[in-house]
This record gives sequence, C-alpha cells and structure tokens, in this order.
Amino acid sequence: MSVKVRFAPSPTGMLHIGNARTALITWLYTRNKGGEFLLRIDDTDTERSKEEYEIAIKESLEWLGLDWDSTANQKDRTELYKEKIEQLKKDGWLYPCYETPEELSLKRKSLLSRGKPPIYDRAALEMSDDDVKKYEAQGRQPHWRFKLKHDEIYWNDLIRGEVRFQGADLSDPVVIRENGNPLYHLCSVIDDIDFGITQVVRGEDHVSNTATHVQMFEALGGKVPEFAHLPLISDAEGGKLSKRLGSLSIIDIRDEDGLEASAVVSLLARLGTSDPIEAFGDLKPLIDSFDFSKFSRSTPKFDPDEILRLNSKILHEMSFAEAKGKLEKFGLSDLNEEFWDVVRPNLEKLSDIKEWWDVAKGPVDPVIEDPDFIEAAAALLPPAPWTTETWGEWTKAVKDETGRKGKQLFMPLRQALTGMNHGPELNNLLLLIGPEKAKERLLPKKAA
Repeated sequence: MSVKVRFAPSPTGMLHIGNARTALITWLYTRNKGGEFLLRIDDTDTERSKEEYEIAIKESLEWLGLDWDSTANQKDRTELYKEKIEQLKKDGWLYPCYETPEELSLKRKSLLSRGKPPIYDRAALEMSDDDVKKYEAQGRQPHWRFKLKHDEIYWNDLIRGEVRFQGADLSDPVVIRENGNPLYHLCSVIDDIDFGITQVVRGEDHVSNTATHVQMFEALGGKVPEFAHLPLISDAEGGKLSKRLGSLSIIDIRDEDGLEASAVVSLLARLGTSDPIEAFGDLKPLIDSFDFSKFSRSTPKFDPDEILRLNSKILHEMSFAEAKGKLEKFGLSDLNEEFWDVVRPNLEKLSDIKEWWDVAKGPVDPVIEDPDFIEAAAALLPPAPWTTETWGEWTKAVKDETGRKGKQLFMPLRQALTGMNHGPELNNLLLLIGPEKAKERLLPKKAA
C-alpha cells in the first residue's frame, strides 16, 4: 500500500518544539516508506489564522531540512466541507444545539460536583419545534454536534498498541460553530479522506479526539487511517517546557546565533525512542533507522543542554567548506581554513567563533598577574617565522629560565596572550596570533 501522510499545523502561532517533533517524525516515517508528504495548513479559524504564521511555519520546516510533496490550505476547501456537512445532516449524523456557553458550563459544573463525567446530555435531541422557534426568536444561532454511536471504538495505534473507547463515555463533539464555521474535527476528517491519508501522526492529547474521528470516517464512508499518538515532551525535570529553548519557536531557535538545525533534528528524531541520541549532520541515517516500534509510551524529557552538546559535536566534525557560508553571517568572510581547523574543537555554537577571532586578531586585554615572569618569557620569544613547534620551543626555554612547569608555566602565558584561561591548543593558536601581536600582549606597557 502506498503511504500518504500529512502534517497539519494551524497558522495561529509559530511552530514550537512539540509540533516540530511531530512534523519531523511524520516526515521521517514518510520518507522511510517512500511515501508522499502533504503539508496541510489548517486555517479554518479565520480570526486567529495569519499569513505571517503560515510563512514562519514553512520557513521553520525548511530550516529543519524538511520538504513536502504537496500543500493545501483548508480555507480554500470550504465548498467541499459544505457539501459533506449537508450529507451528514441529511443522514442524521449532525444535530443542532442552542445552549449558550454559560449554560453548557453550568451543566459541566453540575455533573462534576456530583462526581459524574462532564458528558453532554443530548438535551438538544429532545427539543420541540416550539423550543427551536423560541431560541431563534431570542436571536440564538445553533452550534452543531456529531451524534456518536454508543458502540465500542477501537484501533491499533502504531505507538500505544490497542486503544479502546466506549462511545457512550464520550461527549458528542461540537463540529460547527454558531457562526456556521466548521471546526477542526470535521474538516480534518473530510480532508484526510479526500487526500487519501493513510497514517495520522499526532500528540497523545488527541487520543480522545481520534475516538470521535473514527466514527466520522465511518459516517463519511471513508477508510480509517492508521494512527500514531506521540507522548508529549516535558522539560528535563518532567515539568512543563520552560522558556529556555523548550517553548521557543523554531524561528527563535534558528535565530539563536550559531545553533545548527541538525542539532535540533538529531535530538527530536531520537527523543523517546530506544535508539541512542547522537549527532547527525545528515538526515539519511535518521530516515533509514526510523521505526515506530522504537517509541516508548513514557514521557520523553527535553533538555536544551542536549541540543548544545549535539551542536558542538556537529561543529567539531564540520568541514571548512560547509562552514564557510555560515561564517559570512557573522561578518567573518576573511576567516580561512587554517583558523577554522584550529578553533572548531572549542566551539559550542558557531557564534563562539567570533570570540576566538577577536582573541587572534585583537584587541585583547591581557591578564598579567606576574609582570616579571611575563617579561622574562617575552624576552625568550623565538624569532619568526613560527611553526607548530614554536610553542613547545618557547615554553621549554621559559621553563629552563624560570624553573616553572605545568599549570604555573602555561596558564600565565595563556592569560597574557589571550586574556582567557581556556581555549584552543596554544601551539596552533600562537600561529594565528603571530609574533607582533604576541609581543604587544606580553609587554603591553612597553609596546605603548
């Protein structure tokens, strides 16, 4: 059977980590099966849907490396929805309700106070023609509900296994607002049938919705697709995602200087699976290894520090040819391969390279706690030209002259040359600094 899967975001906000994970997993599954990936924009909410959000969602997916084979907007499909809705009304699947939100809220509170589930009581089905006339005379417009059959509903979930509901335990879902606009539930099912969707991947918060959707597929005469409900992610402590990367939009993360999309993808693709989380600079291994059977039902914990760890690994293995175009963003188009190879083992984010560029090119505020020692070391600097052996030759001469060794020898030299107490190996970094700048930093007052 050919596979056709969709990702269906609503353009009422930016794409965040949770939805990005759903998009990625949907895409990986589709590409693993050689299927078709549909990007469907669920923009039936005309008040909240905005074009700038749709653009941002597409930019987010592109930044993550996800493409799509076709696209559709629900706002362009209203005639189809009207046709199917009339069919459902005619067949007795939809019924009008005139309760106000306040009246429904009171019903729910009353049921809950008596320890009963807040299931709609189907009072609207008992309305007489006079009741309808009275409500309409008050200016009320009906919302419409889907009349669930009180039968068992079940499906074999690709992640959760067998799932069963009793129709009588569910409220008839509202599918059309008072203003006549159809809601997500009905439009989604109509589209899934029309586009021939074979699998639906979404968060586990939709499980009860899926139970009602199964009956909608049947009412519309459509084939029920397979479902995969992903556990929702939490923060590293098991709580709600915080503002630190977790609840930021993908656009925000993209614009966070120096974070690689492949680091985000590497984490989200393996989060909650039995596969180890590793750094992947390419999507192909993730496609080839994808299988829903690897997903756990437990809540996966999202740790932003893991993105930084993966990001640093990806940078450490990145070639200069791949990095060159990215470096231009930071105004470092003059940075050459020699410099890149020296500093990349010390990068956590690509933007960190600006710091090392400044260390090499200056200006730098040297840290000199023992001027006499540094002056003695400066006097022993080898003449140009320098090589990778220069650092070793110099520190040996300083050691022989001063008797210092280990940290007492190397740290003061690093601090004087770079103004820092960590960084790339100085046998390589010294070459980037060069003899003239090195002497200026070791003897700042005399240089002045």
